[in-house]
Amino acid sequence: MGVKRGLMALCVLILAACSDSRSGDEIVVYTSRADHLVKPVFDAYTAETGTRIRYITDNEAALITRLQAEGASSPADMLITVDAGNLWLAADRDLLQPVQDGDLDNAVPAHLRDAEGRWFGLTVRARTLVYSTERLDPAELSTYEALADEQWADRLCLRTSKKVYNQSLVATMIERLGVEQAEQVVRGWIGNLATDVFANDNAVMEAIAAGQCDVGIVNTYYFGRLLRDRPDMPIRLFWANQGEGESGVHVNVSGAGLTRHAPNREAALDLLRWMTQPEAQSLLADLNLEYPVNPDVAPDETVAAWGSFRADDLNVEIAGRRQVEAVKLMDRAGYR
Repeated sequence: MGVKRGLMALCVLILAACSDSRSGDEIVVYTSRADHLVKPVFDAYTAETGTRIRYITDNEAALITRLQAEGASSPADMLITVDAGNLWLAADRDLLQPVQDGDLDNAVPAHLRDAEGRWFGLTVRARTLVYSTERLDPAELSTYEALADEQWADRLCLRTSKKVYNQSLVATMIERLGVEQAEQVVRGWIGNLATDVFANDNAVMEAIAAGQCDVGIVNTYYFGRLLRDRPDMPIRLFWANQGEGESGVHVNVSGAGLTRHAPNREAALDLLRWMTQPEAQSLLADLNLEYPVNPDVAPDETVAAWGSFRADDLNVEIAGRRQVEAVKLMDRAGYR
């Protein structure tokens, strides 16, 4: 009788563990996001659910290569990275599995996730214009395309084309304008450069503040982080392409998908759902001064103070689908 009761108790425990994916599991995450941007989020999830999260950080190319090499033996349940171009690449290499989930679909607008459910945006990253408040009247600014005009000769600073952020911007321009017109714009940018391209967005803003140029293109969270440390810098953001018939501000995402061979799929799906809900959305967005992907969640007050804008509503997967064309176009135009 005692043995029988013991077996029954063991069965109950096993069934309970199987029915509650939020208790006692360990999820393995490969992430290109910095430790300080993901650890508070993972700690909050563990505190709420008891599920442990083990994560490995590296750059996106290394993580995608690692997933490919590991194949079905990979311990990874989830991939988190930035830029839809990287997420699209992982999905295109069959490293992510499709998920059909109403909660995710309700929380993440359709243009900020993969149509087949292989990845979902977690935060929105806006890439727009930044200008000198000392030498430029913002009334002079309008669109990304207009920065190719002669008016901006020797006044423009850009980050290198090697970074995926600019590749994604050009990819969406190709989608909207066509290859020929997009190439004219990029050639115009290069012709208007005041100095060589910079390695990062911070250097672009530093150059504007130092008087090397008057306007550049940056991701807004770089602006927020720089101004947090140096609030007196004479630079401001300008929301590009807001006129009637214009595309809106170029946006991209950080995002996540379940890996093709996720050993702990249900627990990882629960984490993915949780990260699109209000508590996690505020953490994810506020830690890096980005925008929540869930439209029901307000941005951090610092971000909100920059004002509202109309975002480009193209599906961000275009950034990946047309990335090769964008790289070739930038190379032809002499954008290094």
